[in-house]
Amino acid sequence: MLVTGKQILDHANEHGYAVGAFNINNMEILQAVIMAAEKENSPVIVQTSEGAIKYAGIEYFEALVHLAANKTKVPVCLHLDHGTTYNTIISCIRHGWSSVMIDGSHHDLKGNIAVTSEIVKVAHAVGVSVEAELGRLSGIEDQISVSEKDAIYTNPDEAVEFVNATGVDSLAIAIGTAHGKYKGEPKLDMERLDTIKKMLKMPIVLHGASGITEAQITEAVKLGVNKINIDTDVRQAFTDGVRKVIETKPEEFDPRKICGPARDLMCEVVASKMRMFGSSGQAWTL
Repeated sequence: MLVTGKQILDHANEHGYAVGAFNINNMEILQAVIMAAEKENSPVIVQTSEGAIKYAGIEYFEALVHLAANKTKVPVCLHLDHGTTYNTIISCIRHGWSSVMIDGSHHDLKGNIAVTSEIVKVAHAVGVSVEAELGRLSGIEDQISVSEKDAIYTNPDEAVEFVNATGVDSLAIAIGTAHGKYKGEPKLDMERLDTIKKMLKMPIVLHGASGITEAQITEAVKLGVNKINIDTDVRQAFTDGVRKVIETKPEEFDPRKICGPARDLMCEVVASKMRMFGSSGQAWTL
């Protein structure tokens, strides 16, 4: 069933767990995510980046995800990840996305509040949830590239001001994660997370979680993270699955026999994340 991001994250916030938000780029990734959610009886957030929408087409994602959500009993949210333009965000809302992210983190605080407030006003008017970001993550996410020296950790006092001014439903904060693969082992600022959560008491989002150790993820969830974005780990599983078939069966040319094992491997990865985040067994019905 298709639900909003607010419905999913409010439940996670109330019950002390995190929901995985998994980026999709094709049908096999979507199938793997839904298969894992059903296997784990877990709510799930399926998210698309602007790059993925450009690659596959907004109508295709609308049809695929709505079909998947209507066929399953677990709560499914269709979310726009890192929306950077007004037109893209509005287009997603018109095509049935139940949650959108406005990424105004490249603006100063005043500018971020302005662009975020505009999206919140439009989205909330039609029952769509809004995620925003305060602070900047290093790394690359489709069109967004931030060097390590320009990454800024989220200021707790600014976070309170931002949420009060915009009315967002969830907030992505910068505490030491990065987009893409890590060069070394990241160390999250748990004290900053704890402070922000206690001040806001709302769903907190962690971006760039692929590659973070299980110990740090578990601690972050205990301290109040309710949405965790995963992209790189799923992409890697897809590539590993395809590569294995091609290397062991170079004569194979049937896409189903090449992509099928990759889909199964992605399902395993997604299911393991759900168990790690504590969302397994947390599916609820309306």
